[in-house]
Amino acid sequence: MLERSASARQEALDRRFMAAAIRLSRQHLGLTAENPSVGSLVVREVDGVPTIVGRGVTALGGRPHAELQALGEAGEGARGATIYATLEPCSHIGKAPPCADAIVAAGARRVVIATLDPDIRVAGRGVAILKRAGIEVDVGCEEVAAKRAMAGFLTLRAKGRPFVTLKLAVSADGRIGRVGAGQVSITGPIARRAVQIMRVEHDAVMVGVQTVVEDDPLLTVRLDGLAQRSPLRVVVDPLARTPLAARMFSERDCSRVLVLASAKAQARAVGRLRDRGATVETITSDYKGRFEPREILRHLGVRGVKSVLLEGGAETARRFLEAGLVDRIALFAAETVVGESGVAAPIAEDSVPPDFNQVGEESFGSDRLIEYERPL
Repeated sequence: MLERSASARQEALDRRFMAAAIRLSRQHLGLTAENPSVGSLVVREVDGVPTIVGRGVTALGGRPHAELQALGEAGEGARGATIYATLEPCSHIGKAPPCADAIVAAGARRVVIATLDPDIRVAGRGVAILKRAGIEVDVGCEEVAAKRAMAGFLTLRAKGRPFVTLKLAVSADGRIGRVGAGQVSITGPIARRAVQIMRVEHDAVMVGVQTVVEDDPLLTVRLDGLAQRSPLRVVVDPLARTPLAARMFSERDCSRVLVLASAKAQARAVGRLRDRGATVETITSDYKGRFEPREILRHLGVRGVKSVLLEGGAETARRFLEAGLVDRIALFAAETVVGESGVAAPIAEDSVPPDFNQVGEESFGSDRLIEYERPL
Protein backbone atom coordinates (compact mmCIF):
# COMPACT_ATOMS: atom_id res chain seq x y z
CA MET A 1 0.00 0.00 0.00
CA LEU A 2 2.80 2.42 0.96
CA GLU A 3 4.67 1.48 -2.22
CA ARG A 4 1.59 2.20 -4.32
CA SER A 5 1.11 5.54 -2.58
CA ALA A 6 4.74 6.54 -3.19
CA SER A 7 4.39 5.55 -6.85
CA ALA A 8 1.26 7.69 -7.20
CA ARG A 9 3.06 10.67 -5.61
CA GLN A 10 5.99 10.26 -8.00
CA GLU A 11 3.66 10.03 -10.98
CA ALA A 12 1.91 13.24 -9.91
CA LEU A 13 5.27 14.98 -9.50
CA ASP A 14 6.37 13.79 -12.95
CA ARG A 15 3.20 15.14 -14.54
CA ARG A 16 3.62 18.46 -12.77
CA PHE A 17 7.24 18.95 -13.84
CA MET A 18 6.62 17.72 -17.38
CA ALA A 19 3.70 20.15 -17.74
CA ALA A 20 6.12 22.91 -16.71
CA ALA A 21 8.66 21.71 -19.29
CA ILE A 22 5.96 21.76 -22.00
CA ARG A 23 4.99 25.32 -21.06
CA LEU A 24 8.66 26.27 -21.26
CA SER A 25 8.97 24.67 -24.70
CA ARG A 26 6.24 26.91 -26.09
CA GLN A 27 8.37 30.03 -25.53
CA HIS A 28 10.34 29.46 -28.74
CA LEU A 29 7.67 28.01 -31.03
CA GLY A 30 8.31 29.25 -34.56
CA LEU A 31 11.89 30.33 -33.78
CA THR A 32 13.95 27.13 -33.84
CA ALA A 33 14.41 26.58 -37.60
CA GLU A 34 14.07 22.89 -38.52
CA ASN A 35 14.48 21.75 -34.91
CA PRO A 36 11.61 21.33 -32.46
CA SER A 37 11.21 23.71 -29.54
CA VAL A 38 11.93 21.37 -26.62
CA GLY A 39 11.67 22.12 -22.91
CA SER A 40 13.89 20.52 -20.28
CA LEU A 41 14.18 20.72 -16.48
CA VAL A 42 16.72 19.40 -13.99
CA VAL A 43 15.04 18.56 -10.68
CA ARG A 44 16.65 17.42 -7.44
CA GLU A 45 15.68 17.35 -3.80
CA VAL A 46 16.75 20.39 -1.81
CA ASP A 47 16.04 20.06 1.92
CA GLY A 48 13.69 17.21 1.09
CA VAL A 49 11.69 19.22 -1.49
CA PRO A 50 11.86 18.45 -5.27
CA THR A 51 13.30 21.67 -6.72
CA ILE A 52 14.07 22.87 -10.25
CA VAL A 53 17.80 23.62 -10.41
CA GLY A 54 18.16 23.91 -14.20
CA ARG A 55 15.91 25.02 -17.07
CA GLY A 56 16.39 24.98 -20.82
CA VAL A 57 14.44 25.59 -24.01
CA THR A 58 15.78 25.02 -27.53
CA ALA A 59 17.65 28.21 -28.41
CA LEU A 60 16.71 30.58 -31.22
CA GLY A 61 17.73 29.03 -34.52
CA GLY A 62 17.59 25.51 -33.04
CA ARG A 63 20.83 25.28 -31.04
CA PRO A 64 21.98 24.69 -28.37
CA HIS A 65 19.40 22.07 -27.38
CA ALA A 66 17.25 22.39 -24.29
CA GLU A 67 18.92 19.62 -22.29
CA LEU A 68 22.40 21.12 -22.70
CA GLN A 69 21.17 24.47 -21.44
CA ALA A 70 19.34 22.94 -18.48
CA LEU A 71 22.44 20.92 -17.52
CA GLY A 72 24.62 24.00 -17.86
CA GLU A 73 22.40 25.96 -15.50
CA ALA A 74 22.25 23.10 -12.99
CA GLY A 75 26.01 22.48 -12.96
CA GLU A 76 26.94 19.99 -10.24
CA GLY A 77 23.29 20.02 -9.19
CA ALA A 78 22.56 17.64 -12.08
CA ARG A 79 24.44 14.79 -10.35
CA GLY A 80 21.87 12.37 -8.99
CA ALA A 81 19.01 14.52 -10.32
CA THR A 82 16.00 13.77 -12.53
CA ILE A 83 15.99 15.26 -16.03
CA TYR A 84 12.63 16.07 -17.67
CA ALA A 85 12.61 16.44 -21.47
CA THR A 86 9.62 16.92 -23.74
CA LEU A 87 11.41 14.97 -26.51
CA GLU A 88 13.86 12.08 -26.41
CA PRO A 89 17.42 13.45 -25.98
CA CYS A 90 19.35 13.32 -29.23
CA SER A 91 21.98 10.63 -29.79
CA HIS A 92 23.63 11.71 -33.05
CA ILE A 93 26.63 13.97 -33.47
CA GLY A 94 25.66 17.16 -35.26
CA LYS A 95 26.70 20.73 -34.59
CA ALA A 96 26.68 19.98 -30.86
CA PRO A 97 27.49 16.91 -28.71
CA PRO A 98 24.62 14.43 -28.26
CA CYS A 99 22.33 15.39 -25.39
CA ALA A 100 22.06 11.76 -24.23
CA ASP A 101 25.83 11.60 -23.74
CA ALA A 102 25.80 14.94 -21.89
CA ILE A 103 23.15 13.62 -19.49
CA VAL A 104 25.26 10.53 -18.79
CA ALA A 105 28.36 12.67 -18.21
CA ALA A 106 26.41 14.93 -15.81
CA GLY A 107 25.62 11.94 -13.59
CA ALA A 108 21.81 12.13 -13.73
CA ARG A 109 19.97 9.37 -11.88
CA ARG A 110 16.71 9.36 -13.84
CA VAL A 111 15.30 10.79 -17.08
CA VAL A 112 11.60 11.34 -17.77
CA ILE A 113 10.70 11.77 -21.46
CA ALA A 114 7.35 12.85 -22.85
CA THR A 115 7.70 11.28 -26.31
CA LEU A 116 10.27 9.50 -28.46
CA ASP A 117 11.96 11.29 -31.34
CA PRO A 118 10.74 10.08 -34.78
CA ASP A 119 14.00 11.26 -36.40
CA ILE A 120 15.67 8.10 -37.77
CA ARG A 121 18.99 9.34 -36.34
CA VAL A 122 17.50 9.10 -32.84
CA ALA A 123 14.32 6.94 -32.69
CA GLY A 124 15.06 5.13 -29.43
CA ARG A 125 18.85 5.42 -29.56
CA GLY A 126 18.85 8.23 -27.00
CA VAL A 127 16.94 6.04 -24.56
CA ALA A 128 19.32 3.13 -25.23
CA ILE A 129 22.38 5.28 -24.39
CA LEU A 130 20.81 6.35 -21.10
CA LYS A 131 19.81 2.83 -20.09
CA ARG A 132 23.24 1.40 -20.92
CA ALA A 133 24.69 3.91 -18.48
CA GLY A 134 22.38 2.59 -15.75
CA ILE A 135 20.06 5.61 -15.79
CA GLU A 136 16.39 4.94 -15.04
CA VAL A 137 14.24 6.08 -18.01
CA ASP A 138 10.48 6.64 -18.11
CA VAL A 139 8.79 7.48 -21.43
CA GLY A 140 5.24 8.72 -22.08
CA CYS A 141 4.65 11.28 -19.33
CA GLU A 142 2.19 13.91 -20.67
CA GLU A 143 2.83 12.55 -24.17
CA VAL A 144 -0.37 13.90 -25.77
CA ALA A 145 0.29 17.45 -24.55
CA ALA A 146 3.94 17.29 -25.64
CA LYS A 147 2.98 16.06 -29.10
CA ARG A 148 0.50 18.92 -29.45
CA ALA A 149 3.24 21.41 -28.57
CA MET A 150 5.61 19.82 -31.13
CA ALA A 151 2.99 19.07 -33.78
CA GLY A 152 4.88 20.98 -36.45
CA PHE A 153 8.14 19.09 -35.98
CA LEU A 154 6.39 15.72 -35.73
CA THR A 155 4.29 16.34 -38.86
CA LEU A 156 7.29 17.49 -40.88
CA ARG A 157 9.25 14.40 -39.85
CA ALA A 158 6.37 11.96 -40.45
CA LYS A 159 4.74 13.48 -43.54
CA GLY A 160 7.33 15.76 -45.09
CA ARG A 161 5.06 18.80 -44.78
CA PRO A 162 4.19 21.44 -42.17
CA PHE A 163 1.38 21.10 -39.65
CA VAL A 164 -1.51 23.29 -40.88
CA THR A 165 -3.87 25.25 -38.65
CA LEU A 166 -6.83 26.81 -40.44
CA LYS A 167 -7.96 29.99 -38.68
CA LEU A 168 -11.46 31.22 -39.50
CA ALA A 169 -13.57 34.00 -38.01
CA VAL A 170 -17.21 33.19 -38.82
CA SER A 171 -20.16 35.52 -38.27
CA ALA A 172 -23.46 34.47 -36.74
CA ASP A 173 -24.88 34.13 -40.26
CA GLY A 174 -21.99 31.96 -41.51
CA ARG A 175 -19.90 34.59 -43.31
CA ILE A 176 -16.20 35.41 -43.23
CA GLY A 177 -16.34 38.79 -44.94
CA ARG A 178 -18.26 40.97 -47.37
CA VAL A 179 -17.73 41.00 -51.15
CA GLY A 180 -15.77 44.06 -52.27
CA ALA A 181 -15.60 45.57 -48.77
CA GLY A 182 -11.98 44.82 -47.93
CA GLN A 183 -11.28 43.76 -44.35
CA VAL A 184 -14.46 43.31 -42.30
CA SER A 185 -14.24 42.99 -38.52
CA ILE A 186 -16.05 39.77 -37.69
CA THR A 187 -14.63 39.37 -34.18
CA GLY A 188 -13.86 41.87 -31.43
CA PRO A 189 -10.46 43.25 -30.34
CA ILE A 190 -9.79 40.56 -27.71
CA ALA A 191 -10.18 37.74 -30.26
CA ARG A 192 -8.02 39.64 -32.75
CA ARG A 193 -5.24 39.82 -30.14
CA ALA A 194 -5.56 36.06 -29.68
CA VAL A 195 -4.86 35.66 -33.41
CA GLN A 196 -1.66 37.67 -32.96
CA ILE A 197 -0.52 35.10 -30.39
CA MET A 198 -1.34 32.30 -32.86
CA ARG A 199 0.95 33.96 -35.39
CA VAL A 200 3.77 34.06 -32.83
CA GLU A 201 3.50 30.28 -32.40
CA HIS A 202 3.73 29.40 -36.12
CA ASP A 203 6.66 29.37 -38.53
CA ALA A 204 4.54 30.87 -41.32
CA VAL A 205 1.20 32.56 -41.94
CA MET A 206 -0.33 31.93 -45.37
CA VAL A 207 -3.08 33.49 -47.49
CA GLY A 208 -4.25 33.30 -51.09
CA VAL A 209 -3.49 36.24 -53.37
CA GLN A 210 -7.18 37.23 -53.53
CA THR A 211 -7.06 37.96 -49.81
CA VAL A 212 -4.09 40.27 -50.39
CA VAL A 213 -5.88 42.02 -53.26
CA GLU A 214 -9.15 42.51 -51.38
CA ASP A 215 -8.11 42.86 -47.72
CA ASP A 216 -4.51 44.13 -47.96
CA PRO A 217 -3.46 42.49 -44.66
CA LEU A 218 -0.13 43.04 -42.90
CA LEU A 219 -0.04 39.47 -41.47
CA THR A 220 2.49 40.58 -38.84
CA VAL A 221 2.49 40.38 -35.04
CA ARG A 222 1.50 43.75 -33.61
CA LEU A 223 1.73 43.16 -29.88
CA ASP A 224 4.06 45.18 -27.66
CA GLY A 225 7.41 43.43 -27.35
CA LEU A 226 6.56 40.73 -29.88
CA ALA A 227 6.85 42.53 -33.22
CA GLN A 228 10.13 40.71 -33.94
CA ARG A 229 8.27 37.40 -33.63
CA SER A 230 6.33 37.90 -36.89
CA PRO A 231 6.40 34.66 -38.90
CA LEU A 232 7.25 34.16 -42.56
CA ARG A 233 4.36 35.58 -44.63
CA VAL A 234 3.41 33.33 -47.55
CA VAL A 235 1.20 34.42 -50.45
CA VAL A 236 -0.15 31.71 -52.78
CA ASP A 237 -0.02 33.67 -56.04
CA PRO A 238 0.31 31.53 -59.20
CA LEU A 239 0.26 34.48 -61.64
CA ALA A 240 2.23 36.97 -59.49
CA ARG A 241 -0.74 39.33 -58.99
CA THR A 242 0.30 40.56 -55.53
CA PRO A 243 -0.05 44.40 -55.67
CA LEU A 244 3.25 46.25 -55.40
CA ALA A 245 1.48 48.72 -53.08
CA ALA A 246 0.42 45.95 -50.65
CA ARG A 247 0.84 46.96 -47.02
CA MET A 248 2.99 43.93 -46.29
CA PHE A 249 5.75 45.58 -48.34
CA SER A 250 5.71 48.57 -45.98
CA GLU A 251 7.33 46.44 -43.29
CA ARG A 252 11.05 46.75 -42.68
CA ASP A 253 11.89 43.14 -43.52
CA CYS A 254 10.16 42.50 -46.86
CA SER A 255 12.36 39.46 -47.43
CA ARG A 256 10.08 37.71 -44.93
CA VAL A 257 7.35 37.86 -47.60
CA LEU A 258 7.40 34.69 -49.72
CA VAL A 259 5.34 34.72 -52.91
CA LEU A 260 4.73 31.30 -54.43
CA ALA A 261 4.33 31.74 -58.19
CA SER A 262 4.00 29.34 -61.11
CA ALA A 263 5.89 29.13 -64.39
CA LYS A 264 2.79 30.77 -65.96
CA ALA A 265 3.52 34.06 -64.15
CA GLN A 266 4.93 36.84 -66.33
CA ALA A 267 8.66 37.33 -65.77
CA ARG A 268 8.11 41.10 -65.57
CA ALA A 269 5.58 40.72 -62.73
CA VAL A 270 7.90 38.37 -60.85
CA GLY A 271 10.80 40.78 -61.29
CA ARG A 272 8.78 43.70 -59.92
CA LEU A 273 7.85 41.74 -56.81
CA ARG A 274 11.49 40.87 -56.24
CA ASP A 275 12.47 44.51 -56.74
CA ARG A 276 9.87 45.37 -54.10
CA GLY A 277 11.76 43.13 -51.67
CA ALA A 278 9.71 39.93 -51.76
CA THR A 279 11.18 36.46 -52.10
CA VAL A 280 9.51 34.83 -55.11
CA GLU A 281 9.80 31.08 -55.65
CA THR A 282 8.35 29.04 -58.52
CA ILE A 283 6.59 25.79 -57.74
CA THR A 284 4.95 23.13 -59.87
CA SER A 285 1.46 23.89 -61.15
CA ASP A 286 -1.07 22.44 -63.59
CA TYR A 287 -1.38 23.69 -67.19
CA LYS A 288 -3.57 26.61 -66.02
CA GLY A 289 -1.05 27.66 -63.38
CA ARG A 290 -3.05 26.32 -60.42
CA PHE A 291 -1.28 24.76 -57.45
CA GLU A 292 -2.12 21.54 -55.69
CA PRO A 293 -2.21 22.22 -51.91
CA ARG A 294 0.06 19.22 -51.33
CA GLU A 295 2.73 20.71 -53.59
CA ILE A 296 2.58 24.02 -51.69
CA LEU A 297 3.16 22.22 -48.39
CA ARG A 298 5.86 19.98 -49.85
CA HIS A 299 7.74 23.08 -50.99
CA LEU A 300 7.42 24.73 -47.58
CA GLY A 301 8.52 21.51 -45.90
CA VAL A 302 11.70 21.41 -47.99
CA ARG A 303 12.30 24.95 -46.75
CA GLY A 304 12.12 23.65 -43.18
CA VAL A 305 8.78 25.29 -42.34
CA LYS A 306 7.21 23.16 -39.60
CA SER A 307 3.88 24.94 -38.99
CA VAL A 308 1.56 27.11 -41.06
CA LEU A 309 -1.33 29.30 -39.92
CA LEU A 310 -3.69 29.40 -42.90
CA GLU A 311 -5.71 32.62 -42.66
CA GLY A 312 -7.64 32.78 -45.92
CA GLY A 313 -9.44 33.26 -48.05
CA ALA A 314 -12.49 31.09 -48.48
CA GLU A 315 -11.37 29.30 -51.65
CA THR A 316 -7.85 28.61 -50.36
CA ALA A 317 -9.27 27.24 -47.10
CA ARG A 318 -11.76 25.07 -48.99
CA ARG A 319 -9.07 23.55 -51.21
CA PHE A 320 -6.85 22.63 -48.25
CA LEU A 321 -9.81 21.13 -46.41
CA GLU A 322 -10.89 19.08 -49.42
CA ALA A 323 -7.31 17.83 -49.87
CA GLY A 324 -7.30 16.59 -46.26
CA LEU A 325 -4.30 18.81 -45.44
CA VAL A 326 -5.71 20.78 -42.51
CA ASP A 327 -4.60 19.37 -39.15
CA ARG A 328 -6.19 21.84 -36.77
CA ILE A 329 -9.13 24.22 -37.10
CA ALA A 330 -9.29 27.37 -34.97
CA LEU A 331 -12.85 28.58 -35.44
CA PHE A 332 -13.78 31.96 -33.98
CA ALA A 333 -17.58 32.11 -33.70
CA ALA A 334 -18.81 35.71 -33.53
CA GLU A 335 -22.15 37.38 -32.83
CA THR A 336 -21.66 39.78 -35.77
CA VAL A 337 -24.16 39.55 -38.64
CA VAL A 338 -22.68 40.32 -42.07
CA GLY A 339 -25.75 39.95 -44.30
CA GLU A 340 -26.51 38.55 -47.74
CA SER A 341 -23.55 40.26 -49.43
CA GLY A 342 -21.18 38.27 -47.23
CA VAL A 343 -18.71 35.63 -48.33
CA ALA A 344 -19.86 32.18 -47.20
CA ALA A 345 -17.54 30.42 -44.76
CA PRO A 346 -16.10 27.12 -46.04
CA ILE A 347 -17.09 25.52 -42.71
CA ALA A 348 -18.98 26.46 -39.55
CA GLU A 349 -19.62 24.83 -36.17
CA ASP A 350 -22.24 22.50 -37.62
CA SER A 351 -20.19 21.47 -40.66
CA VAL A 352 -16.73 20.62 -39.30
CA PRO A 353 -15.50 17.43 -41.05
CA PRO A 354 -16.27 14.32 -38.98
CA ASP A 355 -12.62 13.23 -38.66
CA PHE A 356 -11.89 16.27 -36.47
CA ASN A 357 -12.32 16.11 -32.70
CA GLN A 358 -13.15 19.16 -30.61
CA VAL A 359 -10.19 19.72 -28.27
CA GLY A 360 -11.04 23.01 -26.62
CA GLU A 361 -13.29 26.04 -26.33
CA GLU A 362 -12.52 29.50 -24.93
CA SER A 363 -14.27 32.86 -24.77
CA PHE A 364 -12.66 36.10 -25.91
CA GLY A 365 -15.14 38.79 -25.00
CA SER A 366 -18.35 38.01 -26.87
CA ASP A 367 -16.50 35.70 -29.32
CA ARG A 368 -15.84 32.01 -28.86
CA LEU A 369 -12.81 30.07 -30.08
CA ILE A 370 -13.57 26.41 -30.77
CA GLU A 371 -10.57 24.25 -31.66
CA TYR A 372 -10.69 20.97 -33.54
CA GLU A 373 -7.89 18.56 -34.40
CA ARG A 374 -7.25 15.42 -36.34
CA PRO A 375 -5.47 12.82 -34.20
CA LEU A 376 -1.68 13.12 -34.61
